[in-house]
Amino acid sequence: MTEKNNSKYTNRQNLDEDSTKPEITPENGELKNPEELLEKYDRESAYRKHIGKWAWVVSFIGIYLTLFHLYTGYYGILQSQIQGAIHVGTALGLIFLLYPAKRGLHKKGVPWYDVALAFTAIFVGYYKIMKFDEILRARIHGYETLDVIVAVLGVLLLLEATRRCVGLPIVIVGVIAIAYAMYGNLIPSQILAHAGFSFEKVFTDLWFRENSIFGIPVQVSAKFIFLFLLFGVLLVNSGIGRFFNDLAFALTGRFTGGTAKAAVTASALQGMVSGSSIANTVASGSFTIPMMKKARFKPEFAAAAEASASTGGQLMPPIMGAAAFIMIEYTGTTYATIMLAALIPAILYFSGIFMGAHFEAKKQGIYGLSKEKLPNAKKLFFSRGYMLLPLIAIIVTLFSGFTPQRAAIMGIVVAYVVSMISKDTRMGIKKTLYVLEQGARVALPVIAAVATAGIIVGVVGITGLGGKFANAIIALSSGILPLALFFTMIACIILGMGLPTTANYVVTATVAAPALINGFGLEMIAVHLFVFYFGIVADITPPVCLAAYAGAGIARSNPFKTGVTAVKLAIAAFIIPYMFVFNPILVLAGDYNVLTVTIAIITALLGMMGISSSLMGYFARKTLLWERLALFAAGFMLIAPGNFIDIAGAILIGIVWFVQTRRPSEQRKENTQVQP
Repeated sequence: MTEKNNSKYTNRQNLDEDSTKPEITPENGELKNPEELLEKYDRESAYRKHIGKWAWVVSFIGIYLTLFHLYTGYYGILQSQIQGAIHVGTALGLIFLLYPAKRGLHKKGVPWYDVALAFTAIFVGYYKIMKFDEILRARIHGYETLDVIVAVLGVLLLLEATRRCVGLPIVIVGVIAIAYAMYGNLIPSQILAHAGFSFEKVFTDLWFRENSIFGIPVQVSAKFIFLFLLFGVLLVNSGIGRFFNDLAFALTGRFTGGTAKAAVTASALQGMVSGSSIANTVASGSFTIPMMKKARFKPEFAAAAEASASTGGQLMPPIMGAAAFIMIEYTGTTYATIMLAALIPAILYFSGIFMGAHFEAKKQGIYGLSKEKLPNAKKLFFSRGYMLLPLIAIIVTLFSGFTPQRAAIMGIVVAYVVSMISKDTRMGIKKTLYVLEQGARVALPVIAAVATAGIIVGVVGITGLGGKFANAIIALSSGILPLALFFTMIACIILGMGLPTTANYVVTATVAAPALINGFGLEMIAVHLFVFYFGIVADITPPVCLAAYAGAGIARSNPFKTGVTAVKLAIAAFIIPYMFVFNPILVLAGDYNVLTVTIAIITALLGMMGISSSLMGYFARKTLLWERLALFAAGFMLIAPGNFIDIAGAILIGIVWFVQTRRPSEQRKENTQVQP
C-alpha cells in the first residue's frame, strides 16, 4: 500500500471514530438552542410559546383556516375577494394572538389589547364578505364613513401584524408607498412625480379593490401557497426530513469531503419542500454543521456550506419558494413550465456549491466516511423509498395538466396515506390536528408579507410608478443591457435584505421586470427568474445575511466571515441569472433542441468548476495567483454563450490542469495530510 493510500486510510479511521452522530448539546459547545437561533434570526419564529387558555382558540382558528383551504382547494375556490378576505382576515387574527408587539414581551398568555386587535382584524377582513354587494356599488356612488374607517383600520392592522411576524423593513416600504400615493405632487423629480390622491381614495382602493392588498399575490397565496406549505408541514411530520438526511449521507458520505457534500445534498432535498432559508439552515445545520466541524472543516466554511445550500432550497423544483407560485400569474405560464425553467439553473447552483465543498476538502485533506459508518443506499430505498411518493404524486399531477392546487391536494393525501405505513410515522387524531394547526401557523408570515406587498402593487397601479421606474432604469443604464441588469440585481439584493423573498419578488416583478422585458426585449421567464434569484441570495449576502448568521450561531463562527464564505460558495447564484438572460436555452426558452441544451449545460458546469476552483484556491493542486486568475477567466469564457469562446475557456482550464499535475511530487503533500 502506498504512502498516499496509507494516509487516506488513517484519515478515514480518524473520521470514523469522531463522526458517528455527534452529541449536539449546548454543554459540549457545538450548538446553541435551535429555537433560540430561530427566534434571533428568523422573525417568523418569534411567537408566543405559552399562551394558556388562548391555545384552544388558536388551535380552533388555525384548524378552521386549514380546513377551509383544503375544502376550496378540492371543490374550487370562492370569488377571489371572498376567498382573500377569509384568508387574510383569519390570518391577521391569529398573528395578533401569537406574536407579541415586542420580541420577548408577554411570553405567557395574551394581553387584552392583542385579543382586541385580533378580533378587530378578523372583523375588518370579514367586513368585505358581509357588505360585499354594497362595497361593489360604493365604487361608483362613493364609500360610506364606516367603509373608510374599516379600510384605514384594515391597512393599519395589516402593517402592524406584518411588523410583528415579518419585520419592520417591509412595513417601512409599505408606509413609504402609501405616502408616495398621497403626496406624489410634492416630489420635485418629474420622473417620479404625480398628481397625488386623497387619503380616502388611497386607503379604500388599497383595502377594497382587487388589484391591491387582495390582488394577485394574496389570491395566489390563498389558492396555491397555503396548500403547499401545509404539504411541507405534513412531510416534516411524516419523517421525510430524516429520510432525506440519511439518503444524502448514503449517496455522498464516502467521497472526499463527504460530510459537506452530504449537507449540500440534504439541504437540496429538504429545500424541495421547506422553502425557508433560515429554518432549513437551523433544521439541517443542527446536525450537519457539527459533523463538518468534526471532519476538520473550518467553522466558517461549515456554516457557509449549510447556509448557501439551504438558501438554494427556494430555487429547487418541484415546490421551490412561495414566490414561484405568484410567478404563474405574472408570467401567464403553467407551474410545470416554471419548474422546467428553474431545473437547470438549480442544478448549476447546487453543482457550484458541491464543487466548492470538494475543492475545499481537497485543499484541507479531508476525506469521506467508511461505508460501515454510513446508511446503505439500497436498503434505504427498499425500506423507506416510499417516502418519495408524495413528491412524485405532485410532479405527475402537474405534468398531467391539472392545476397546482389539485397537485397540492394530491400530494397531501398521498403524504398522509404514506405516513400510515410505518408505526413510527403513523398519525393519530391528535397528531393530525396538530399538523392542521401548524399548516396555518407556518402560513401566517407568508400571508402577511404578500398582503403588505399588495400595498406596493396597488400604489404602482394607482400612480403609474411601474412605467416611471422602467423609464428610470433605461435612462440610468443608457440603454445598455448589462448595466440595466446590474442595477436591477442591486435593487433586488437591497430589497431582499429587509423583505421576505415572496414580497421582494412581488415588488421587483411589478416595477423592475417590465423594464427589462419591454425595454430590452428579453424572455419573460428569464427576467422573472432573474429577479427571483437575486431576491433569494440576499439571505447569504453580507451585511444582512440572515441564513449565514443562523449557521454561524450553530458553528460558533464569525458571522461576517461566514457570509463572505457563503458568497464564495454560492457564487453560481450571482452568475447563473446573467447566464440564462443572455442564453435563454438554460431556462428552456427560445429556440433550442436536446443537443444545444446539453452543450449549454456541460459548458456551464465546466465554467462553474473553473470559477469555484479559483475562489476556493484549489484545482488539481493548491493554486498559484496566475492559476486562480486563469481559472476564473476560463470559467467566464465557458459560461458566456458562443462556441469559440467555450473552446478557448476549455483549453485554458486544460492548460492549468496540465501544469498543476506536472508539479514535483513534494508539492502533493497537501493531499496526504493526516487528521489529528
